Amino acid sequence: MNDNLHQLRCFGCGTRVVGTEARPDFRCSACGDLFEVEYPGWGQRQGHDRPNAGALKWLWRERRCSSEALDHSGVWRFRELLPILENFGNAVTLCEGNTPLYHLPRASKALGIDQLFAKHQGMNPTGSFKDTGMTTALSVARERGFEWVACASTGNTSAAMAAYAARAGMRSLVVIPEGKIAWGKLAQAMDYGAVTCQVNTDFDGCVRVLTTVVKEANIYLLNSVNPYRLEGQKTPAFEIAEAFDWNVPDHLIVPGGNLANSSALAKGFREMKELGLVARLPKISVIQAEGANPLVRSLAASNGATLEPVVAHTRATAIRIGNPASWRKAARAIQETGGWCLDVSEAEIAIAKAELGAEGLGCEPASAVTLAGLKKLRAQGNVRSGDTVVLLLTGHTLKDADYTIDFHRGTLLKDEEKAGLEEKIEGLRRNAQVVDATPEAVLAAVKGKG
Repeated sequence: MNDNLHQLRCFGCGTRVVGTEARPDFRCSACGDLFEVEYPGWGQRQGHDRPNAGALKWLWRERRCSSEALDHSGVWRFRELLPILENFGNAVTLCEGNTPLYHLPRASKALGIDQLFAKHQGMNPTGSFKDTGMTTALSVARERGFEWVACASTGNTSAAMAAYAARAGMRSLVVIPEGKIAWGKLAQAMDYGAVTCQVNTDFDGCVRVLTTVVKEANIYLLNSVNPYRLEGQKTPAFEIAEAFDWNVPDHLIVPGGNLANSSALAKGFREMKELGLVARLPKISVIQAEGANPLVRSLAASNGATLEPVVAHTRATAIRIGNPASWRKAARAIQETGGWCLDVSEAEIAIAKAELGAEGLGCEPASAVTLAGLKKLRAQGNVRSGDTVVLLLTGHTLKDADYTIDFHRGTLLKDEEKAGLEEKIEGLRRNAQVVDATPEAVLAAVKGKG
């Protein structure tokens, strides 16, 4: 490893270690906190030693037209800001990244915000934002000679890890909570050849089991505690800045589950500012489900000084996490950028998901918390009509197809969850109809929805 180009710094106590010396669970031996990748001297470089921001922007744009395989990746296209490999030829890629930034005309009009966009990370190869982090972390594992990789997962991580491991010719182990995962995501992991263990516990229990496993076996852990995961997951920040001609939006709104994604994006914007690529940071806000809101409670009770785990309950399975590993980093991202952290109800999530579907985009339920949260931030006056807002959509709509079908059938929400929102929900439902096999019957159905 080219460890002279990077080191790992403990977020809690500041201890620094060489990357190859980190514990298998990526926890600091001194204080138990998480590490993050650090590139010494970036912020202090001057003159000829400082990267030329204009030259980098030009290079990254030109790579979009390159025929080189590595340049087709929206992660490795920015490899000058990812000096984590000894040889970039060891990178494992499925052409991840380069995901679209969509304008949302219907939501824009409804909320009175002209510049409202969705960065759709569900358009990655396996259908979620986890691909951007998996390409970097698994590439490190491959370069270091590991044959096995592993993760605990609520779905998206397992799908991404299994795909990239298969691509690299490596073996993968997935530990998932029994019956608490969207089946479409589990099907992906199985299709890509992962050894899959369903454990009778929740996600946090799976993490505890796997932490012991990787300490006892030569298996490389690929959960978001792995700091190299966050290096890939910071690259959508580069893409967003590039899309706005190296300006940044006023607000970036992110779903909150294990909380690594908000942390990674903040790191990406922070590094761009240090290198003179952008002038400021966006306000980063994190939205959680009401039944899985430990960060919301932490910030309200102690301003992020401590976190009390919760027993997580939400149908948005990707964020059904009660003891998020990266909560300290996420709290810093919110506080550093002047953002907010709030929660939304199951009905608000379902409505927002249907509204995004009406834009022709679609997303998994966890992604829809961003639009639901934006509505609250707008109502509170924290987002103004002239602001530029980007919602991060983390997963594809087919990741949890049962959720969508249940919503439109009217079986998703309980009566008490729908209270006061019945009319809104009914207006969004598109229940499939059974009609006679005649043109007249089909036309009558069309007129009924006209």
